Amino acid sequence: MLDNLPRGTICIEDIEMGMTRHLYKVVTDEDIEMFAQVSTDRNPVHLDDDYARDTIFEGRIAHGMLTAGLISAVIGEQLPGHGTIYMGQSLKFLAPVRPGDRVYAEVKVVDFDMAKRRVKLDCHCSVEGKKVLVGEATVLAPSRKFD
Repeated sequence: MLDNLPRGTICIEDIEMGMTRHLYKVVTDEDIEMFAQVSTDRNPVHLDDDYARDTIFEGRIAHGMLTAGLISAVIGEQLPGHGTIYMGQSLKFLAPVRPGDRVYAEVKVVDFDMAKRRVKLDCHCSVEGKKVLVGEATVLAPSRKFD
């Protein structure tokens, strides 16, 4: 048995169809600035109010990958949790996230292969009940057994 798995980590042996986990996060101006710094994506639609007002969004928006990062947080912290390895992710951006928006990010188990430790997760983010991002992730879940 692996004794170093943090409490709350869900091992492949405990995965069940339909399991869900979620988080809420208010996206702040500081989050957008920090993401721009880390990613080096300084597109003015994210950072410049005057520029962004003249775009199709009519104002600044958060980076799409900042929003997608909330999905990563649910996967890496909750389902399956620490020790999970990303294998793939599809994303479709449906609407912008703006500074001050409260984002709800959720993942749901839709398939898994115990022998290969693979888990397929339906993923989405929403703001005020409106989906802003949808996708699917495939991850390698931690196991209590040694390989």
